[in-house]
Amino acid sequence: MKGLEIFFKTLEKEKVEFIFSPPNSFGKSAEEIFKKKYNKSRYLKRIVSGTEQGASHMADGYARATGRAGIVVCDSDTGATNTITGLQTANMDSASLVVFVCHFTEDKDLTNIFEHIDHVGISRSCTKHNFLVKEIGDLARVVREAIHLSITGRPGTVLVDISQEVLYDSANFNFPSIEKISGYKVPILAPKKDIQKATKLIMNSKRPIVFGGGGIVISGATKVLQKFANRLKIPVTLTLMGLGGYPPSDPMRVSWIGMHGSYFANMAVHNSDLVICVGARFDDRSTGGVFDKFAPNAKVIHIDIDPSTINKNIKVHCPVIGDAKSVLSQIDDSIPLSFKPDKVERDEWFDQIKEWESAHPTVAVQKGKSIKTSYAIDTISRITKGNAVVVTDVGQHQMWVAQHYQFNNPRNQITSGGLGTMGFGFPAAIGAKLGRPNDTVLGICGDGSFQMNMQEFSTAVENNLDLKIILINNGHHGMVRQWQTLFFNKNYSCCKFDLNPDYVKLAKSYGAKSFRIESPKHLESSIKEGFSTKGVVLMEIVVDHTEMVYPMLTPGGTMNDMLFSPDDPVPDGPIPDMS
Repeated sequence: MKGLEIFFKTLEKEKVEFIFSPPNSFGKSAEEIFKKKYNKSRYLKRIVSGTEQGASHMADGYARATGRAGIVVCDSDTGATNTITGLQTANMDSASLVVFVCHFTEDKDLTNIFEHIDHVGISRSCTKHNFLVKEIGDLARVVREAIHLSITGRPGTVLVDISQEVLYDSANFNFPSIEKISGYKVPILAPKKDIQKATKLIMNSKRPIVFGGGGIVISGATKVLQKFANRLKIPVTLTLMGLGGYPPSDPMRVSWIGMHGSYFANMAVHNSDLVICVGARFDDRSTGGVFDKFAPNAKVIHIDIDPSTINKNIKVHCPVIGDAKSVLSQIDDSIPLSFKPDKVERDEWFDQIKEWESAHPTVAVQKGKSIKTSYAIDTISRITKGNAVVVTDVGQHQMWVAQHYQFNNPRNQITSGGLGTMGFGFPAAIGAKLGRPNDTVLGICGDGSFQMNMQEFSTAVENNLDLKIILINNGHHGMVRQWQTLFFNKNYSCCKFDLNPDYVKLAKSYGAKSFRIESPKHLESSIKEGFSTKGVVLMEIVVDHTEMVYPMLTPGGTMNDMLFSPDDPVPDGPIPDMS
């Protein structure tokens, strides 16, 4: 069997649903083998994208929506370099993405030839691991190991560079076992001594709070965390990547934290005496960036499966290495059933959080003749009852989605958090819809981000997807404009689009359905109409470009140092000292 056949056969036996790749990326022989053997296969449906970057974001969206690995296959020229943004985007957000770089069309000598690139070297800093396959006997094993590495432990990205000599050589096919990979061990259960230390801190705390990140979603820890938090009466707040990991209707839920998080959630973290971080990295967007002043009166427990995240930004008092779901169960089991937190202390803690919430509630209010984006997102949340899979691009609309969309379920919020990749949303929504065909999938995009990968209309329409795209059109790079307004004396530069395409006509030219919404009074009915229309539907919402996202952590400030809308008065008196 040729290496090409071994490659595809291994992917098929791995039950890979989709291969994401642009046109002309397989080479003649690969195309012939694929069409002959896999055109009618249950697996390995090829999704043809407009670009390799689009393919990588589609595979990423598929991975985040399903928990399975997203697979990209591309040629060894600039097609592979075009996947680097996708690799870095997925890796920073712990998404399972495997890129197979196949030398379909070059000489077997891997030096001094047209378009030869050191893909392993280029990708090393943005992958969990990478491989260079030079022997056909290693091919099936490496394919299996790459997929296994991408989905286990802290999920991440893997690049596999396969030489032409391997692809066109011949060998017998075998499907090797990968029960153990040399040098790779995934920590699941935490050491008993760490559990005991964490348990003691939790039992002695008066104002604890859970600081929950994407690790809750990845490990499937939602139910375990709910049991733990409700039993011990511990409030739970989430980072951007953790949204969906804890239901908003749960009485322990305290909104979300970060640069544009809720005032009361940020204040609760800042004034707590114990921060229980579960599957988060303490990045600057969640903490304000002044790491030495983070939660100044609190002890910190940090639960994470990746040891490299521990003490990286925040000095923690109790590191616990292990899977979030397993570790939370260990801690819950170690706390005696007879233990009850002090009711008076807990009531005072929740009363204080409610007081902060009353001072600065996060609400969407429609004023004036122009549609407010915050109100549009709130309307979408009400229409879908918080049950849609929502994929966003990057910018103001991304933050308004986090503020106003009530995510009820894990894996329903998909966004580029760590890298902030503009152009991510549309292709990632295509991947999410392919992975979750029976669920409502919405791509919510800003006009600036949308233009970066709008060629993927061809992929969405060609695959007959029932996909809804909400295009927020404010004619600007909105977040750039916001920063220039607040911190650069309204010295606007390169944030306004002097020439914008007609998005409605553009969508129709690809065969999609589309319409424009310009009035608040037509907003809800028009969105409902778009949702009830089958196929790819673009709903362009023309919004007020002067609206800004509030509240906002001041750059370089602490979590209790926030900017508020001019319409939202700062509470009288100093911020309460809870120490």
